[in-house]
Amino acid sequence: MVAPPDNDVLWTRALHFRHDDGSPGLSGVSLGVREGEILAVSGPRGSGKTTLLRCLSGLVPVRSGEVWFNSVPVHTMGPVARERLRRERFGWIDTDPVLIPELNVWENAALPLMMRGTGRRRAKTAAMEWLERLDIGDKARRRPDELVQAERQRVCIARALAPAPSVVFADEPTAPLHRADHRHVLRTLTAAARSHGITVVLATAAPDTAAVADRTVSLLDGRRVRTVHLPPVPGSAEAEGRAACSLSV
Repeated sequence: MVAPPDNDVLWTRALHFRHDDGSPGLSGVSLGVREGEILAVSGPRGSGKTTLLRCLSGLVPVRSGEVWFNSVPVHTMGPVARERLRRERFGWIDTDPVLIPELNVWENAALPLMMRGTGRRRAKTAAMEWLERLDIGDKARRRPDELVQAERQRVCIARALAPAPSVVFADEPTAPLHRADHRHVLRTLTAAARSHGITVVLATAAPDTAAVADRTVSLLDGRRVRTVHLPPVPGSAEAEGRAACSLSV
């Protein structure tokens, strides 16, 4: 087992993954993600983007291949160690905004900090900073059911950023947003990453979203490919077009 390059915060080699029903998810994916880099993982639906993010973040165990974070082998970790790693070092933004209905907006955004043991006042201050930057600070005392979907997604992004993670995994984070919200949220996320040195792994099927990244890795049927053409569907910023691709050498 060979350790990854020193300048790669995330690194995977020959990663294979099969879903519970036996269908292939990833087939021999190898890549490195540099510290502070914004990496887009592009491809059509079913290409393996979400599966790759889940393996890199330790959400699912790796049964074949290697995944490293800062020279630590994630693929050898047990479930408790992986959970600790996700809680302390990673942030996650999902496609569908999921918040705890009993908590108000700032409490939802501050929850990862409070789960670490951060005091309520400090956790609220950190959460409010990101809620304000995402133009949702005025809703801090509202409940999730009082927000529209775009506002709930902004709260989820604030929740991912508030603990100052090393890496944020964003799985189609702007898919549920209208075009104006999509652009604002994407600008805020990328600006926050660059100003705070946060590495971002961004899964997207939209070319305009992938365009904000420093680099793009394309997947098709669980394999890295050289090119994936994803023509946008008129009226939909996150639409998935047909994929035309050629295998990497």
